[in-house]
Amino acid sequence: MEHGTETGPATGPVRVGVLGCADIARRRMLPALRECPGTELVAVASRDAAKARATAEEAGCAAVTGYGALLERTDVDAVYVPLPAALHADWVEAALRAGKHVLAEKPLTTDLAATRRLSALAAGARLVLRENVMFVHHSQHAAVRALLADGAIGELRGLRAEFAIPRLPDTDIRHDAALGGGALWDTGVYPVRAALHFLGDRLETEGAVLVRGGPGRAVDTAGTALLRTPEGVTAQLAFGLDHGYRSAYEITGSEGRLTVERAFTPPAGHPPQVRLERRTGTEEITLTPDDQVLATVAAFARAVRTGDAAPDPDVLGQAELLDSIRRAARVV
Repeated sequence: MEHGTETGPATGPVRVGVLGCADIARRRMLPALRECPGTELVAVASRDAAKARATAEEAGCAAVTGYGALLERTDVDAVYVPLPAALHADWVEAALRAGKHVLAEKPLTTDLAATRRLSALAAGARLVLRENVMFVHHSQHAAVRALLADGAIGELRGLRAEFAIPRLPDTDIRHDAALGGGALWDTGVYPVRAALHFLGDRLETEGAVLVRGGPGRAVDTAGTALLRTPEGVTAQLAFGLDHGYRSAYEITGSEGRLTVERAFTPPAGHPPQVRLERRTGTEEITLTPDDQVLATVAAFARAVRTGDAAPDPDVLGQAELLDSIRRAARVV
């Protein structure tokens, strides 16, 4: 279905509905959808009518009971899907078949074949399908790419990236395997995407370890992976759900090193710093604060309005890497 034929005009803000009342939606995405000039927050849906009303009242939009009911609305052009990972595939597909553009929380799905199928479905219907990996929209990483391109650290030798968070309550959905829980699907996406972002799309998995933990030891709560490019540039990745907080990457070259702290979830007002270490000394490069949540929403809205419905190669590349890590991993 071509956007604009049944879901409203092809000009003006993209009218967005939200499938679910997850914490990330309430804290970060609903405010960004209201603030972004390119989007209009229309409605939020929940299976629980009271939760839908409470969230909608807080967000200043309409409340809808049931996800299917929201997809039937003709005043919604696109949906944001913050449901548990295991529910993404079904509801992303339902949204696409209802003619809606989709911004889905990461990972897009927990199954490589499903990710490929949904990407093809969206492209065939000329609908935009994006995954809500927000850090890649922060300008600090463009600054790092520019330094690499300028030869600031010489030839690339390796990348180390880690994202880990403190222990979660036993009732958290990330401990529930049936809902797509586990460290790899949650915090693991960040270092994997960082490797893809800086080292390109020819990475292969050399080995991985996933550590089971949490209630009933049903999901992985920690993990590491070793990737490499055909040229031998390596990526050492670590992730976890029961750790001291860590959100950083460093890129090593033949002549120096670049390090970024608070790499993946920096607050909008945080002035990012890139540490450049070379034989001649260390330089702390302070950058302008940036709001990666708002930038992500704006990028999605631009894609919808410009008709950029081609499959996102990074979504597919990330899905392939996550799949290869899970298949290669030794589970302990």
